[in-house]
Amino acid sequence: MEALKTLVKKAKKGDGEAFVLLVKQYEDVLYRTASRLLNNDEDVADAMQEAIISAYEKLHTLKNNEYFNTWICKILINECNSLLRKNKNILIMNDYVIPDKRNDEFQKIELEEALNSLNEAYRLALILYYIVGLNIREISEFLKEPEGTIKSRLSRAKAILRNNYYKNKGVIVYE
Repeated sequence: MEALKTLVKKAKKGDGEAFVLLVKQYEDVLYRTASRLLNNDEDVADAMQEAIISAYEKLHTLKNNEYFNTWICKILINECNSLLRKNKNILIMNDYVIPDKRNDEFQKIELEEALNSLNEAYRLALILYYIVGLNIREISEFLKEPEGTIKSRLSRAKAILRNNYYKNKGVIVYE
């Protein structure tokens, strides 16, 4: 945690290398977040690029250095939402490849379909909790909604997934 604060301080003072190291630490989380919200790899790459550029330009506005992860994720989610609004009227055909005896690929596609079936509020709560790794309090602050609302969304989203997708499949959706 202390190393993170140090990197953020250096980056705020204009150290580009420190900023690159910060972004590299969260690159995987950013990618997973964007790929859950967007429909194709090109949009994911665009959103990540725009979010990183925006974060670099606005780094001086970050008030609490220890919340860099939450801050950059929020920028990314805003970029993803912006792209989704732009593409709302464009029909995109998803290319689903039938896996060649690769069960993990099939499960990945199944999970994508299950997540995409949820409304945006439930999907975002699951992504922020399980993929980004924020706790309920952080999600509450991030979305500017009560903690009880976030807990409720997580619970309902898991119930929907459990009842509609994973019933009788031997998959445990954790409480």
